[in-house]
Amino acid sequence: MIPELPRRVTIREVGPRDGLQAEKPLPVEARARLITYLSRMGIPKIEAVSFVSPQAVPAMAGAAEVWARVERSPDVQYSALVPNRRGAESAAEAGGFSSLQAFLAASDGYNRHNVGKGVRESVRDVQAVAEVGREAGLPVECSISSAFGDPFDGDVPPSRVVEVATWVVDAGVEAVSLGDTVGVATPARVWATMQELLDALPELRLNLHFHDTRGAGMANVLAAMELGCDEFDGSVGGIGGSPFAPGAAGNVATEELADMLGDMGIETGVHSVEGLVEIAQYLEPLLGRPLPSRVMRAGSRPRPGAAQG
Repeated sequence: MIPELPRRVTIREVGPRDGLQAEKPLPVEARARLITYLSRMGIPKIEAVSFVSPQAVPAMAGAAEVWARVERSPDVQYSALVPNRRGAESAAEAGGFSSLQAFLAASDGYNRHNVGKGVRESVRDVQAVAEVGREAGLPVECSISSAFGDPFDGDVPPSRVVEVATWVVDAGVEAVSLGDTVGVATPARVWATMQELLDALPELRLNLHFHDTRGAGMANVLAAMELGCDEFDGSVGGIGGSPFAPGAAGNVATEELADMLGDMGIETGVHSVEGLVEIAQYLEPLLGRPLPSRVMRAGSRPRPGAAQG
C-alpha cells in the first residue's frame, strides 16, 4: 500500500548560507544576486546569511552588507543563522528577517569541532538567541547538526536527539531542524529518529536537512514524508557541506527536490525547475567547479502529456 504523503511540502533554500559556507568566499554582490534570483523562484523560505565570525567562516563575512543589497520578495520568509546573542543582535539590527536560526550538534564531538564547546554549553547560546528573538518579535528555530551520525563520535542514537531537542525547546525555540551533516542517514535511521522524536514532542515543528553524500538524500526525504514531515532544506546546485566535518559533501539539490516532488503531485510553490537550473548554472563558474546536481545535467523529468523527443 502506498503511504499517505503530504499534499504540499515547504522547501527552504539554504544555498546562500549552508551551500556557500565551505566554498571560497564570493564577492558580496554575487551573494546578494544569488539570493535575489532565488527570491523569484516561488520558494517560500530562504536561509540568506549567517552572522558568524568571519575568522571562523570567511565565506560568510559581510552578512549585513549582503543582506542590504538583496532585492527581497514579500512572499519569502528569510532567516539568518546566528551562533549566539551577539549574532542574534546583529541580525535583529539588520532587520527584515522572518526568523532566526540557532544551532548546535546532537553530539559533543562535532559540537566541539564546530564551536569549541560541549552541547550543554551551546544550549545556553541557544537560550540567549531565543531571548533576543522574543525581544525582537522573531521566532527562533534550532538546527541540530549530526543528528544521524557524527564524524568524530560515531552513531548518534535517537534517544540522544530527543534529549537535545528537549533541551532546546525548553530553552525557548519554536521549531527544530535535524541535520544529516555528513550524509550517513538512511531511511531506517530517519524512521527511528523521527518516530522517537515525534512520540516525545508531538507538537514540535520539524524540518529535515539531508546531505546526499552517499546517494541516500532523496530516499531519506521520502522516508521523512512517510512520517508526515512537510518541510525540507534544499541547496541550489547541490552545493554545501560543513567546513568542520570531513567528507561532508553537498546538500540535496533544490532543483532535484522540486523535480521529484512535482512529479509526485506534491505542491511546493516552485515556479520552474528550469529556473533553478539556470541559477545553478550562474553559480557554477563563480565556484570554479562542476556542481553535483544531476537535474542540472539531465534536465527536469518529462511530465505526463508533455511532448517526448
